[in-house]
Amino acid sequence: MDGMRFRRIVKGVEVKGHPVATGWRPFCGLEFAEDSERFIVHLNESGTRLIQSWRHVGDCSQCASHATSELSLDEIQAALT
Repeated sequence: MDGMRFRRIVKGVEVKGHPVATGWRPFCGLEFAEDSERFIVHLNESGTRLIQSWRHVGDCSQCASHATSELSLDEIQAALT
């Protein structure tokens, strides 16, 4: 199991322009979903401690619906009237 370590990157938190991350921690297994970019990190042998997340890709289904776009002041004013 040497080398089986992970770290979490804290979403939306930066210090001096760099993302904040945890230290490296050991894990016991990694499981990938066949139908998506989802994956599960098994933190212990019994499988009672898990982290589930997803791999971000260009058309990420987790992020795409939350993407914002740039609007001009004229477009904002038009939307308000």
